Amino acid sequence: MHAAVEFQHISKRFGAVQANHDVSFAVGSGSIHGIIGENGAGKSTLMSILYGYYRADSGKLLLNGAEQPIRNSHEAIRLGIGMVHQHFMLVENMTVLDNVMLGSEGSFRLARKRVEVAASLREISTRYGLDVDPLARIGELSVGIQQRVEILKQIYRSAHVLILDEPTAVLTVQETLSLFEVLRLFKQQGKTIILISHKLQEILDITDEVTVMRGGTVVASLATASTSKEELATLMVGRPIETQLPRAPYAPGATVLEVTDLQLTSEQDVVLLKDINFSLRAGEIVAIAGVSGNGQSELLEIISGMRLPTSGTLQLAGTPLPIARRKDADGLPAQFRALGIAHVPEDRLRDGIIKDFSVLMNSFLGYQKQVKKRFGLLDFNAILLQCRALLHKFDVRPANPDLRIALLSGGNQQKVVIAREIAANPRLMLVGQPTRGVDIGTIETIHAQLLAMRDAGVAILLVSVELEEVRALADRILVISGGRITGELKAEEFDATRIGLLMGGLHKS
Repeated sequence: MHAAVEFQHISKRFGAVQANHDVSFAVGSGSIHGIIGENGAGKSTLMSILYGYYRADSGKLLLNGAEQPIRNSHEAIRLGIGMVHQHFMLVENMTVLDNVMLGSEGSFRLARKRVEVAASLREISTRYGLDVDPLARIGELSVGIQQRVEILKQIYRSAHVLILDEPTAVLTVQETLSLFEVLRLFKQQGKTIILISHKLQEILDITDEVTVMRGGTVVASLATASTSKEELATLMVGRPIETQLPRAPYAPGATVLEVTDLQLTSEQDVVLLKDINFSLRAGEIVAIAGVSGNGQSELLEIISGMRLPTSGTLQLAGTPLPIARRKDADGLPAQFRALGIAHVPEDRLRDGIIKDFSVLMNSFLGYQKQVKKRFGLLDFNAILLQCRALLHKFDVRPANPDLRIALLSGGNQQKVVIAREIAANPRLMLVGQPTRGVDIGTIETIHAQLLAMRDAGVAILLVSVELEEVRALADRILVISGGRITGELKAEEFDATRIGLLMGGLHKS
């Protein structure tokens, strides 16, 4: 098998940050090649060099044995390289067809070209089992189908090397299995796939070879069949990973949150939440398990003050939260934070950070009234000291408070958000998908911090689609399906099959 892509001594620096250093490895033609590493290990930077977003400071790129200095993404596309990003590059109010044609519409015979492209997309969709309607509007499609649109776009552009950056980070189990079927079909047809993932079991399930990066360098390239999850985890982090984190015995205290008869109906009269009743006590983690899109996001938005329910009540330590008889949720999130409700949102880019702000500014975003002041103004010296301490405690890389947070990897952005919310010393912590798209070392760090909060008496409501995460953290498990709670289990009753049935709508009765 010859190499479809070969990296030879690639190095890339951004100011003081050495993103890649002397990276060399080859990707076999017609194979699925995994690239793993901690957040900030240099994986995405390396793929951005291959796709033409960045130019390497030194080193060579070879495609099918010939050196190719790729200067921009247009050249990469012309050479048959396609990239599906973790955050999709799609315009939501346009159709699939319009998104595929965007940027290459041409000025003449547009109507005829639309007909030709639509026919081509239907043929590609059928050939690869993508099941995508070219005339569907992007905003009306599920996340899994939107990802298929991105793949369809790359195939239409004649990509024979396909890069996928964390493709399963926002997919359900069923969507992931479907994606892997598509990737195996690509491989059968001779296409080369480069898969960046933090999920080691997926790497073992789907790839032929795997390259491990750490600190911007390659530490190993292995045949997947000859390695194990434990070996890969140790290579990624540089030390063995703790799979069983210490936790105090389960001894919950007083009720912190009481949710009673919560209902939510959309403006289109779609029932999003119905008859939601549960309580959450100090010193316990209650996890809500379910397939994405079954009401858990709306529930977190209501409890954090971002959204008003149609009816129902919330009580914090016996006191009703001010949601009744309001016209909108303006100002509620700030009020809820002041009452001791912290929130790690499911979508950190949309709700958790401001990308153009520095790490320092994001480290107290939303808590401006609570941070230390001097002469009535923000005491930036004190804020800087706290920010540096948080970056050190949560192992944020690079630990530079002045860096624009958009320059951090997704996992390190997530560490900043979680550090900020923990530093507020809440009595109720709402956590949505805390380890989505982060590496195994960061998962260990985040889990350890959440368990420490639980042991210190904080009430934690966790929403996660990862059943292994639910198993690792939860004292009690609520399963949600179709906006209703279909079952409740204690931690010792954890049963993936039973939970799967409840997630599919089989009610507890």
